[in-house]
Amino acid sequence: MRDSNVNFNFLHRTCTLVVLLCFLHISVTVVYYVRSLDLRRTFVQNQHSRQNQIKQKLVRQATEEPKSIFFTNSTVITKKLEKCPDPSPILVGPLHIEFSTPVNLEQVIDQNPNLQDGGRYKPRGCIAQQKVAIIIPFRNRDEHLKFWLFYLHPILQRQQLDYGVYVINQYGDETFNRAKLLNVGYAEALKEYDFECFVFSDVDLIPMDDRNTYKCFSQPRHLSVSMDKFGFRLPYNQYFGGVSSMSKEQFLKINGFPNNYWGWGGEDDDIYNRLASKGMSISRPSGAIGKCRMIRHERDKKNDPNPQRFDRIAHTRETMHKDGINSLSYKVVNVEKNQLFTKITVNLGKAPR
Repeated sequence: MRDSNVNFNFLHRTCTLVVLLCFLHISVTVVYYVRSLDLRRTFVQNQHSRQNQIKQKLVRQATEEPKSIFFTNSTVITKKLEKCPDPSPILVGPLHIEFSTPVNLEQVIDQNPNLQDGGRYKPRGCIAQQKVAIIIPFRNRDEHLKFWLFYLHPILQRQQLDYGVYVINQYGDETFNRAKLLNVGYAEALKEYDFECFVFSDVDLIPMDDRNTYKCFSQPRHLSVSMDKFGFRLPYNQYFGGVSSMSKEQFLKINGFPNNYWGWGGEDDDIYNRLASKGMSISRPSGAIGKCRMIRHERDKKNDPNPQRFDRIAHTRETMHKDGINSLSYKVVNVEKNQLFTKITVNLGKAPR
């Protein structure tokens, strides 16, 4: 009987020990499982953080050296972009331009979904040949601007330009000063982007052929060669009005445009004199490619012919080094950005009496 009690006590202790060992094993297993969950969560978070850092780094690099960037669930694939071909392979040539049907800006926005804020665009599949700022001197010409935006945005995109549209609006009712507004457009555009080419365009002129590329060339470019206003002929060989382009280097070489031509006329001839004095010549597309149509309108108020224009033109060589971008003064009144353009309203001061 005593042996039986001894055996029972031994069995009881053994079972208790086994239970304790099992409990200990389970406890250790639970602890390690919980720790593994924490480690797994930390690992996943670190992986996500690492992927985000890689993506951000690649996006930053894309602004310095453009690439196509593709993201998948686990990898990032980059492809270095090539320069866009010159000329663009998606041009269509002669265009039908008419102004009988009113233009709605919402329609223009819908038809140009790839535009960025401020009227900015760059091609996606290649690096644009040039970064171009389009400068439009402006006051009270909203209907004309609608037609310009309607026709020019698709043209400029087919030309595969990295471009922005800047409408430089003269504040107040002082006499209009086209050339000074163009100087302002040059200065303000460079505050936003490293543009290397500047196209200066009247708001009422529309090209009739998209092969007339709005970019810069080795010499200053006159783009509105044959206007319907002049029977599709160049009015005279020195004519540089309407639409023209200059590189940053060319623009600075002539000290920009004159600031003292208040009213209509004269500033284009002054600019031609500046170019000639610096040994530059005017390049042009052919008469067929350089055709453009003008929106008919009456002369604006406060834009009467400038009575001093002939005297000023005669003294360009004497005044150009002190009257230009180096003497420009103005005050920005308002900046408005939308998907189609950047509108900068500026106070140019008062015309001398």
